[in-house]
Amino acid sequence: MKILVTGSSGLVGTALVADMQRAGHTLCRLVRPGQNVGSAPTHGFDVNWNPATGELGGAAVGADAVVNLAGAPIANGRWTESRKQLLVSSRIDTTRSLVNALARMAARPRVLISASAIGYYGNRGDEILKEDSPPGPDFLSEIAKAWEAEAMKAEALGIRVVLARFGIILAKGGGAFPKMLKPFRLGLGGKLGSGKQWMSWIMVEDVVNILRLAIENGAVRGPINVVGPQPVRNVEFTAALATAVHRPALFAAPALALRLAMGEMADALLLASQRVLPEKLNRLNFRFAQPDLASALKSILSLES
Repeated sequence: MKILVTGSSGLVGTALVADMQRAGHTLCRLVRPGQNVGSAPTHGFDVNWNPATGELGGAAVGADAVVNLAGAPIANGRWTESRKQLLVSSRIDTTRSLVNALARMAARPRVLISASAIGYYGNRGDEILKEDSPPGPDFLSEIAKAWEAEAMKAEALGIRVVLARFGIILAKGGGAFPKMLKPFRLGLGGKLGSGKQWMSWIMVEDVVNILRLAIENGAVRGPINVVGPQPVRNVEFTAALATAVHRPALFAAPALALRLAMGEMADALLLASQRVLPEKLNRLNFRFAQPDLASALKSILSLES
């Protein structure tokens, strides 16, 4: 297959491109003006892509699938008004531009996999959240709703749309995990706030396998929770990580201190509770490589040695 990928330089994009090219597919990374993404894939090439103008290079013609992972990192900087605008535009405006570009193709791809996030659900306490659960009312929820709405417009073009609602992705070389790991290795780790909030996590290897499933299986469409089958409370995550690195976890971070340091972002990313289950993946009998947290952490840490 010929697969177009936006956001190919991020954690998920890098892993997906490597996996799919090993499988022999042709990978076309959509590259924005001035973007440095390194050498082109062994099986594939880079395609010029300007979301501001909608210009998409002719080499994109004939694609079978599109994976849209574009979006500025949520946690890279305090949420000022300008930062918030970037988070919105890099997701919603870019997805709108991409769908408009697909509409101009004479031969359109069969499927669009578009990133979203479990932030869609907002802060929901102990409530069990599945794909048909309603959205929350906060900033990240509003972004996710609008982001998904832009992607769903591709259905009118005859393109199957899958909305990948990512949870907390655990990986050795990027994303949130290295930042989580550092204080624990220094013996400074501990729970965040009350520690009662639910964390819905998944290994990056499983994320890649789920995206491959979404590309290949025509029965997969609409929202899909890209999370593991065993969400845990923050206090449980804290204990598991401390055990994995053989350190105590004594230094709790009070909610007030987190809010003073991070502002609104603390509530949305560290203190919000999202007990999300992968109901659609369970119905598809998807087999997780790392379904429990202890084995997942052991796997990541063994890769570092």
